[in-house]
Amino acid sequence: MTGNDVTASTRTARGERRLPSWLAPTALTWCVLGLLVSVYLTYEHYTGSSTLACPATGDIDCAKVTSSAWASILGVPVAPLGVVFFAVMLVLCRPTMLRRDDRRLDLARLGFCGVGLVMALYLLWVELFQVHAICLWCTGVHVLTFLLFATLLIGNVFVEPGSAAPSRRKLRSRATARLLRPPRRRARAPW
Repeated sequence: MTGNDVTASTRTARGERRLPSWLAPTALTWCVLGLLVSVYLTYEHYTGSSTLACPATGDIDCAKVTSSAWASILGVPVAPLGVVFFAVMLVLCRPTMLRRDDRRLDLARLGFCGVGLVMALYLLWVELFQVHAICLWCTGVHVLTFLLFATLLIGNVFVEPGSAAPSRRKLRSRATARLLRPPRRRARAPW
């Protein structure tokens, strides 16, 4: 597949555009995987990390990261924020939402994902320089957030714009032309 492959569907409605064939499935895959990992981390947060599947050896210690003081922001645990982030992105990355020819929606999608990426970079900084341990599950969420942002950014480059809807002025002028047009004369039958 090349970057210019587009879905086979044609533009059926006004305000829709053609997507690269890889954009929706790839974005949805990153969203679902991120949601699953975030749900797992949320479960582990509320159960005290008793069944956390991660080694606790020196630099890699998920329990140390998820139970640190940095695991909450303003009293809100970070793991449920990941669930909210990926749930919202899952809605915003549905094919019907991606096909909408709305620049504001594109900016909101990229902006929200950008906020998630900044948060992931902040949490990576916390892991490296404050907690001095890495959580593999958290790193998975960070990587998925980056992949989602990169997918959406690159996908926006290859999106083909939808057919422009005619302006009201053009519609009005067409209607006026029809009204002002002299009626067609029907040829009379010779009998």
